[in-house]
Amino acid sequence: MTRNKKIGFAFLIGFLMLVSSINLSYAATVSMIISSGEEINQKIDLEKGDHLFLQFSVVGMHDNVISFSIIYPDGSEKNFGQTSFFEEQLICDIEGEYSLNFFNSDTNESKLVTYNYKIDQYVLGIPKILFQAFVIVVICLAMVSAFILMSPSV
Repeated sequence: MTRNKKIGFAFLIGFLMLVSSINLSYAATVSMIISSGEEINQKIDLEKGDHLFLQFSVVGMHDNVISFSIIYPDGSEKNFGQTSFFEEQLICDIEGEYSLNFFNSDTNESKLVTYNYKIDQYVLGIPKILFQAFVIVVICLAMVSAFILMSPSV
């Protein structure tokens, strides 16, 4: 195999490894019924620097509120009180498992809770997709430059 083919093959393998490592964001929608007096904990694993967008709504027969709190990996808790609709964007300062706690303090009825969340990963303060696009462009430019410099001059 010639030297140009070896370099091209190495760049191709590197490019494929980079593309295969893409894990840009994750999103989910969950619906659950919380019985009266029941508490449900939902766990989400986050890395430092991740951006979490969380939104939920509560539907009940008479009263549409539940208690909601988030427990951070270090054990601290942020209580948002009684709410029927919630929307928040959090930037994770601590890597680990975050717990979303939903508590139905109503003693008479069950509540339907539907929540959506989206996790965007960031690298060096920019969205991971833009960072990877930049890296791909740099690799492609390096490949083109290498082929131009190695081609025989006419």
